[in-house]
Amino acid sequence: MKRLLLVCLAVVVLSFAAAYSRNQGPPVNDLVIQVEERNPWTHLRMNNDANEFRFAIVSDRTGGHRARVFSQAVEQLNLMQPEFVLSVGDLIEGYTEAPERMAEEWKEFQGYVCKLQMPFFYVPGNHDLTNAAMEKHWKEKFGRRYYSFVYRNVLFLILSTEDGKGGQIGAEQLAFVKQTLQQNSEARWTIVALHKPLWTQDNLDTNGWLEAEKLLAGRPYTVFCGHIHRYQKFVRQGQNYYQLATTGGGSRMRGVPYGEFDHIAWVTMKKDGPTIANVMLDGIYPEDMRKLVTEEAGVPEINRKPCHPVRGVVLLDGCPVPNAQLVFHLVNPETKKLIRAGDALIEADGSFTMSTYKANDGAPAGEYVVTVANSGPFEGGTFVPSKHAIPTAYAKPETSSLKVEVRAGKNEFALELKK
Repeated sequence: MKRLLLVCLAVVVLSFAAAYSRNQGPPVNDLVIQVEERNPWTHLRMNNDANEFRFAIVSDRTGGHRARVFSQAVEQLNLMQPEFVLSVGDLIEGYTEAPERMAEEWKEFQGYVCKLQMPFFYVPGNHDLTNAAMEKHWKEKFGRRYYSFVYRNVLFLILSTEDGKGGQIGAEQLAFVKQTLQQNSEARWTIVALHKPLWTQDNLDTNGWLEAEKLLAGRPYTVFCGHIHRYQKFVRQGQNYYQLATTGGGSRMRGVPYGEFDHIAWVTMKKDGPTIANVMLDGIYPEDMRKLVTEEAGVPEINRKPCHPVRGVVLLDGCPVPNAQLVFHLVNPETKKLIRAGDALIEADGSFTMSTYKANDGAPAGEYVVTVANSGPFEGGTFVPSKHAIPTAYAKPETSSLKVEVRAGKNEFALELKK
């Protein structure tokens, strides 16, 4: 009789446990929650696949760096907690052969990145490897200029575009690329980080990028670069190439329509490829909502000529050409050579405001050749050509008939284009 009672009690306990288990539901991605017939949620598939990870990319810090931007970005990255941080070059101002100055600039930069709570991966830019002395200094401090690593079966290919003047990838580096890709043929994705967008350069046929693309062909990959200080997305070989803006580097800072802003690229590596979120630095605050303030000094504004306000209107056969790009090319009074100076996007009513060093600061006094081209507005990460049939002669300074002279004081120009 006693044994029968024990058996009945055990059955009751197991039945209760089974019922509770049905309501409670099995742990899903470490989640323990009571599941009923109707539940106040969408689903329980947590967004935390073991193969997914998140990292951040910082862009150009120099080229006339501005005060308290990159150092603040370091503090903001610690708030956001990526697994690691990648760069795309131009970390110091460089362009020097003085050992003391090199050492001081690298000491300053490393003083910032050493505060990161996660790894930081260096990528060299033209400001970091300007000459033989700086290349020697880099080798003494960091060793390799190009390298690779694999994280969760994703290959990270770190390249140097400074193998020669004008930007290129040399034969020795291409051999490294070939060997690395062969050794990692089973990688589920490849992330390429380099400084210059070699695919946009005039020396594309000889700078080594076409050979690198041939080696990358047939595998899923994404490319990140900097150098131009303007955000833009390209698609080549069916793959996405991202040219990042700045993380403190010299910029007119005219905002999204111009691709000019300070940001970090937040990359979530998913099963089917990376998801990119551009996070503006002026939108990252700590819990107390106090703006982060650091002591980083900027580069003095030297060799800048005084600017005078320049506004105007551009019409094609009497009609505005919104979203076309207007460029002022300064005529050197001695050599008569042209130097690209300021630029502007034309507004819907045909008006424009010129910028040379800063947003809407105008242009220095002098004679200019003006070009107008269908570069288009910034939409979806790319510059979309405008729909106006602007004659191609206006797009090149060698063939444009538009000329203006900027003088001290306010300047207003009415530029008439003819089909």
